[in-house]
Order: sequence, then structure tokens, then C-alpha cells
Amino acid sequence: MARFLYIDNSNVWIEGMRWAAVYAGLAPDIWYAGDRKITDPNWRLDFGKLLLAINGDPKDIKRAVLFGSRPPPNDSLWQSAQRQGYETVIYDRNRSNQEKQVDAAIVATVIEDSYEKMDVSQDEIILVAGDSDYVPMIEKLRKRGFRVKLVFWSHASRELIAAASEFKELNPFLDDINYNKSNNLGS
Repeated sequence: MARFLYIDNSNVWIEGMRWAAVYAGLAPDIWYAGDRKITDPNWRLDFGKLLLAINGDPKDIKRAVLFGSRPPPNDSLWQSAQRQGYETVIYDRNRSNQEKQVDAAIVATVIEDSYEKMDVSQDEIILVAGDSDYVPMIEKLRKRGFRVKLVFWSHASRELIAAASEFKELNPFLDDINYNKSNNLGS
């Protein structure tokens, strides 16, 4: 069995910073952190550790694609992701500095791969995202017989969790996938 991994970077990273803020006592719960935009800026996503948390054995991953907005020029994490074997798909933000095209690109890529690169009887799709925009895609893939594993923080959309074949929470791995902790650079 091969696994195909698709990650909405800003979705998992921003929500990871919110959970880090909750665990650090900066916010009483995830909903408060979200409403007030409270994050722990010391929490950064370690892509290699994320692969281990998701799958256990990165050799089973046939394709890993990381989607997101153009990072600042001095950002080394995207380069780190590429060294870990991720393909990166980057889009510019719009004039209002909002992320655009990422969700649609993930959906288009997963659907395209499901027809061109995957074997429905053997392969698994892993989506690391948490919003309900992905529900129709997952429903269509499951209707065709695909196994779709959702990996995200515990507050992922209930509809998304229900649509997936399996749900794996990232919360127990918060420290494990923190780039700063795993590289002894801070909290």
C-alpha cells in the first residue's frame, strides 16, 4: 500500500500555534485562542517529525505535497520540507494579504492524483487539514472506494471528521512536531 499525503501548511501551522498557546497557558481553550488570535510564535512545524507522527514509516509515503502561501525570503522551513522529501506548492497572497488558491489546489491535486497515480484498491490518501471545505472531495473519493485518513488537531470540523475513513489527532504530538523543541532552539 502506498500513501499519498497532502498538507494545508497554514491551516496546520496556525492551529498548532494556537494549541501551543493553550498548552502554555496563554489562552484557556482553543476557541478563545482562535477568537482572539492568540498564538505561541515559538511553535514551528517540523516537517520530518510530522511525517513520523502521521505515518510512522516515511518510506510508505509515495507522494507528500505541502501547499501554502509564499513564505518570507528568510524562511528556511520550506527548504527543510523539501529536504524531507515534500513537494512544495506555493501561491502568492492577494492584495489584502489573504491566502488564496491553496484549498482549491489541494482539492484539484488530490482528485487528479486519484485518477492518474493511485490504485483505489491499495492506496491511502492522507489529508492534513481541518476545515469543512474538503468534505465534498472526501465524500467523492470515499464513494469511489478510496480510504481517506484525516490528520489534524482535535478541533477539526466535525463534518470533515465524519466524512473521513479515519481521524488521527495531532494534539498528542504537539511537542514532538515542534521544530524548536526537536532542534533544541527554544520552548
